[in-house]
Amino acid sequence: MDREQILGRLRERIVSFAASHLSRDAAEDVAQEVLLVLHEKYPRLERVEDLLPLAFQIVRFKILSTRRKAARRGEYNQVSVDDLPLPAPEANPAVLVERREMRERLVQAMTGLGGRCRELIRLKLEGKTFPEIQKIMGAGTISTIYTWDHRCRKNLLEAMGGDWEAKR
Repeated sequence: MDREQILGRLRERIVSFAASHLSRDAAEDVAQEVLLVLHEKYPRLERVEDLLPLAFQIVRFKILSTRRKAARRGEYNQVSVDDLPLPAPEANPAVLVERREMRERLVQAMTGLGGRCRELIRLKLEGKTFPEIQKIMGAGTISTIYTWDHRCRKNLLEAMGGDWEAKR
């Protein structure tokens, strides 16, 4: 078997292994990254006995890197809006007034935002994850979505007067 055939079979095993630890899309990405490392840094290795252990060592490092990146971005601690408990607003009339004022401030601030920001915030409120938002909005990378999110939240905060709490 030549190197290309070995790498083809190795890719299948890498994807299977990575998919047991990550999503299928992430596993495909990890496999491509591993094969790229093998191609660029280890072109002299030709035998399966040399490539297999090295490839799986690289896979483990790539999986850990992917998990660290997801944890840094907060992808593991996203909470569905449906799961949040809502207190009974009737219990306190002051809470009702504060909520109404906050809602009015938010609506006014949101109308001043651009269409992309309004769409991004709408998708987040629907409980979509950042990778889902990336696909829906057609962004090239997930980093683009993070940048848009940061800018949109910053613009929204500025539109609300620089403070999330109501001005008294």
